[in-house]
Amino acid sequence: MKSPCILVCSIDMATGYCFGCGRTRDEIAGWMDYSDAEREAIMAGLPDRLARVARPPRRETRRRRLARERAAGGGGR
Repeated sequence: MKSPCILVCSIDMATGYCFGCGRTRDEIAGWMDYSDAEREAIMAGLPDRLARVARPPRRETRRRRLARERAAGGGGR
């Protein structure tokens, strides 16, 4: 199942959107129950939502850290 999650689960209180993926709490909680068409419709609007988030995430995501470590030859896990 396709998901926009990047493991930065923190909600911007000004907009109600997740700093990492742009979804609302309700969308995150109900993601598994949505149809593929509903998920695609939500995902289509995420770039605009993320542009309205008040500030970027404060921490490096696990996915980004692992990619950085692999690129540096650290290999990660």
